[in-house]
Amino acid sequence: LRLVESGGGSVKPGGSLTLSCQASGFGLSSFELRWYRQVSGKERESVARIASVTGYTHYADFVKGRFIISRDNLKMTVTLQMNALTPDDTAVYYCYARRYNNEYWGRGTQVTVSS
Repeated sequence: LRLVESGGGSVKPGGSLTLSCQASGFGLSSFELRWYRQVSGKERESVARIASVTGYTHYADFVKGRFIISRDNLKMTVTLQMNALTPDDTAVYYCYARRYNNEYWGRGTQVTVSS
């Protein structure tokens, strides 16, 4: 499975961005999908996840009410809509997929929130 993120960029505090992750190589419907982020010098942290069958979503406390994760299995995409961005959201955002013990990562896309 290959994952390619897009949609990162620079935005002012309070603004919005939508990240997209395009998958290829396998069908996406059986994968749990996540978005992670990492600030330089810090550990990578989970931002949001969406289950494969139920579509159940879970968010880290620091993005609840601001970010929305969604998936389109036919288009083989997972999207992260980010609203009310703050400078603390500045990071490289990674797409992640898991099925059983197999894990796949994208290369990441930079999000910078600054006035």
